[in-house]
Amino acid sequence: MPTLILNKNEVLHLMKMKDVINVVEQGFRDWSIGKGDMPPKAYISVKDGDFRAMPAALPGAAGMKWVNVHPGNRAKGLPSVMAVIIYSDPATGYPLAIIDATDITAYRTGATAAIAAKYLAKKNSRTLGIIGGGKQAETQILAHTEIFNIKEICVYDINPEAIGRLEKALPKYKLTATSIEAAMNNDIVCTLTPAHAPVVKKEWVKPGTHINAVGADAEGKEELDPAILRMATVVVDDFRQAVHAGEVNVPISKCLYTKDEIYAALGDIILGKKPGRMSENQITIFDSTGVAIEDIATAQLIYEKAIKQNVGLKVNILE
Repeated sequence: MPTLILNKNEVLHLMKMKDVINVVEQGFRDWSIGKGDMPPKAYISVKDGDFRAMPAALPGAAGMKWVNVHPGNRAKGLPSVMAVIIYSDPATGYPLAIIDATDITAYRTGATAAIAAKYLAKKNSRTLGIIGGGKQAETQILAHTEIFNIKEICVYDINPEAIGRLEKALPKYKLTATSIEAAMNNDIVCTLTPAHAPVVKKEWVKPGTHINAVGADAEGKEELDPAILRMATVVVDDFRQAVHAGEVNVPISKCLYTKDEIYAALGDIILGKKPGRMSENQITIFDSTGVAIEDIATAQLIYEKAIKQNVGLKVNILE
């Protein structure tokens, strides 16, 4: 049996945001009812960044993503986040595919945030604020415009050149460069920074806002004033990861917030075990650490499309 190797361009050819949203949401459903398995991600620190090992299994699919975060890579002409997924046959363990997952990581993260917003943001949300104009900003915009009728997109980045790159990457979208305060003045806000100290102040958050807190994905990172958590209904992708590496990790470590104050996991909201948004003025936060269920659900989608369309290089790695 051959192993399929899929490179970046092949993955992008096969991957559509609408499809990723659908499979990721189903992946959360399956995982939440016990049809999936996923331990927390493991971190390995090195001098200039870190690596994360992220295994998971879903019905008919299993695998692991090996992903790095190296903030200084842009100066070296490399993405700050790169990833590879080993996608295996759960019945035999055979490696069915080795898939470039750099764009899978970006797409599934955007998709998951948009899924959370579907349940937690106001149904008539029309404006989107983006704080941090890097690669992740692209997929947040692509995903949220699949679900919401977004009329205005406001973007803030500490580096104006980042907004220019974002405009070039998304020529079909009209983006407005704003201050960070103005970016917060939107129905849905996505925070996408590598901050290790709060960049969003309590007084900037208006009633009814939904915040996707995406940037804090490792111990010591935080983007929001901890007081905002106390004002809001907080939903996490995974309790175990969020407590140690999500937006809530620093406030919990400083006794400014507690695990018991977290309202729910996203899977429980999707399944209807707990209600999502309950009022127009409610402030909601989705604490996105990124879970391997998202990656394996997307890898399964990509692999099945590649087989049907005869895309990729086949290698007999056991010979």
